[in-house]
Amino acid sequence: MSYMQPGDSNKRLRLFVMFLVIVCVSFCWKLVEFQVVRADEINKVSKEKRSVTRTLPAVRGSIVDVNGHELAKTVYRYDINAAPINVAPITRTSNGVSVQISVDQQVAEIAAVLDMTPEDVKTKVTGTSNYASIKKNVDSDGYRQLQKLDIPWLYFDQKLARIYPDGAVAGNLLGFVGVDGTPLAGVERQYNSCLAGIDGQETFERGATDGIRIPNSAQVSQKAKNGSDVVLTINSDLQYYTQQVLVNTVSNLRADWASAVVVEVATGNILAAAEAPTVDPNDPGASDAADRQSRIFQTTFEPGSTMKTVTAATVLDQGKATPESKIKAPYRIRLPWGEYIQDSHMHGLDKLTLTGVLRDSSNTGIIQFGARVDTETRYNYFKKFGVGEKTDVRFEGESAGILNNWQDWDKMTDKTSMFGQGVAVTPIQTAFFYQTIANGGVRLQPRLVAGCKDAAGNIVETPVKPGVRAVSAATARSTIDMLEKVVEQGGIGRTAGIAGYRIAGKSGTAQIKDGQGYGYRYAISFIGMAPAENPKYVVAVTVYKPRTVSNSIGATPPFKRIFEQVLRLYRVPPSTTKSAKIATEW
Repeated sequence: MSYMQPGDSNKRLRLFVMFLVIVCVSFCWKLVEFQVVRADEINKVSKEKRSVTRTLPAVRGSIVDVNGHELAKTVYRYDINAAPINVAPITRTSNGVSVQISVDQQVAEIAAVLDMTPEDVKTKVTGTSNYASIKKNVDSDGYRQLQKLDIPWLYFDQKLARIYPDGAVAGNLLGFVGVDGTPLAGVERQYNSCLAGIDGQETFERGATDGIRIPNSAQVSQKAKNGSDVVLTINSDLQYYTQQVLVNTVSNLRADWASAVVVEVATGNILAAAEAPTVDPNDPGASDAADRQSRIFQTTFEPGSTMKTVTAATVLDQGKATPESKIKAPYRIRLPWGEYIQDSHMHGLDKLTLTGVLRDSSNTGIIQFGARVDTETRYNYFKKFGVGEKTDVRFEGESAGILNNWQDWDKMTDKTSMFGQGVAVTPIQTAFFYQTIANGGVRLQPRLVAGCKDAAGNIVETPVKPGVRAVSAATARSTIDMLEKVVEQGGIGRTAGIAGYRIAGKSGTAQIKDGQGYGYRYAISFIGMAPAENPKYVVAVTVYKPRTVSNSIGATPPFKRIFEQVLRLYRVPPSTTKSAKIATEW
């Protein structure tokens, strides 16, 4: 039997006390370490866990017309959310009287604002979750109405949205953005560097337990810089009117598409560039892929007889003929290598002047005059008029058209190019053939974007190149005089006349290639200028594959309606002088 000695008990007590001391000292050291030595580090980590950094999105600039009317703009939209777990009756005070508002009444109020049924809202807000989506993309008016209801279990997420207030008006030019705001087409994409802003950042703290944002805790580390506005040269009212005319034209003629360009002669400004069908940028997915582009800049076709004006101007400028120079124009000409060129309608041997050739749109006549100028020279004039070159608009996907080097032309192309087959152009190019003539022989570059507004609201203008002289002023004047006779006397041209105004213009009907050859579908056009004594505006209309007509008679009604609107809109006074007297036959 053993017994504990008194010294053993004291020894154990001392050991226990030492252990407690060590534990206390360690604990105290940890307290010192956390509260003093590592205090800054720990506070920083803690704050980081409570802090949230979020992007402050920059507002994308607007796209406006020449008068400042917004065609594309950024607005605030709101996602309406709820916390079902917190849904309960509330108390409102009105005129000092407290009134209890039931859940059903709150639901009915929400439903009325959001154009939903109370049943749908009730279903969404029933449950025990902390989050439920009621409706997305609510406009500012709806958001403000919901705020006024002061329902504590409603929450709002603000975001930016791109809208196009006029729908499809100028949709072919504006382009559109994706669901994430990325620019995908048109001016939206081409001028993104102007339109896009620079996002900012802010940091705020949230509660450690509930994760809810702490009021007044936000600190902006970088302010958002909003984008600038892009100013177009187009007049949105004229664009709308022109587009409606084209919609009716496509329907009446059962055509694939139609386009119209309105140009201010002295500046090259595009006042309207409309197409039908086209895209509504608010819902681009609803349109066929082909309608989401701009055919005016991107689609090529053989222009047909509107090119005879360029050929006639070339012959005049080279001194190889005058407006009253004479030829005999048969219905058909057999070429030395056995092929034939013929006119669009049967006729006998016509004795025509160069003016008469344009009036009657004679293929056999124009190749006789055109042959007076060598191939290389005619090719160079085509280049001076802008054939085969992209415009300075540089619209995304813009085509240069087709103009092969003259040395690569076969014998047939050498002839057919004189009346607009064997070359291909875009609608914008054809409009500027006539702008060149109307502007005294000087070709200006088309101008669609006037510029980008800076922070002060001043327009930083798009650079404009000097004009290129294509023909002499005298040649241009003579060409205009000849084109007047087309409208005064021509079978189709007469339908383009406008009472009280001198109009100069030319029709075009071109067969469209089908496989290896030409089929039975056409691209029809009418391009003209007014007032002819001093042209201010050019209108160019193209209709592609009409099924109810087979010549350019289908293009003159929309041309006339659009030009009448242009003359009214810009208050052009009627003509007070008469056209020049020029013989068309001999």
